[in-house]
Amino acid sequence: MEFNVELLRWTRRPKTYQIENNKIEIVTMPHTDLWQRTYYHFRNDNAPVLQMETEEKFFSFVVKSDFTESRRRFDQCGIVMYLDSENWLKASVEYENESFQHLGSVVTNHGYSDWATTAIDTKEKIMWYRFSRREDDYCIECSRDGAEFRQMRICHMLEGAGKISFGIYACSPEDSSFKAVFSHLELTECRWQAHDGQAPDEV
Repeated sequence: MEFNVELLRWTRRPKTYQIENNKIEIVTMPHTDLWQRTYYHFRNDNAPVLQMETEEKFFSFVVKSDFTESRRRFDQCGIVMYLDSENWLKASVEYENESFQHLGSVVTNHGYSDWATTAIDTKEKIMWYRFSRREDDYCIECSRDGAEFRQMRICHMLEGAGKISFGIYACSPEDSSFKAVFSHLELTECRWQAHDGQAPDEV
């Protein structure tokens, strides 16, 4: 499989960006975000999303993200699977303050988001992601070096069984802007192996 930038399409095109075969830059716009309802009770659905479509049921997508310029609370960039405003997932590093930032993922099913995070040092400015699909189940992994990936999350998408769109995003929920750089974009066979432990329940 080969990642082809010609297949990428914008949902909410940013004012400033650059797309090359091996590198994509997005300059975020202030007050942009993706979130639905849960806990905060507000709804944000205006972040720039750059994706491609597929009906392939088993694959992995890998990308390196560089957020060296992020410096304001909630600045973030990473991977996304945006189906519509109420069904999507994302994984990113989100700047918090000079001491720490959040490495985490959000899964939104039928209009309700959750957020799973862990704190990492603010000095970290590079993160790789691997997004894998097995039919309507998904796995998100991260890596600091692009070689050793560690599982962040396994999830089920209620509307994720057919054609999907996946790719990258960047946003700045507060009055901020920074340049997010994505590189080493790659599509491969599914690196998320079939489960070899407990057998499925018999129906």
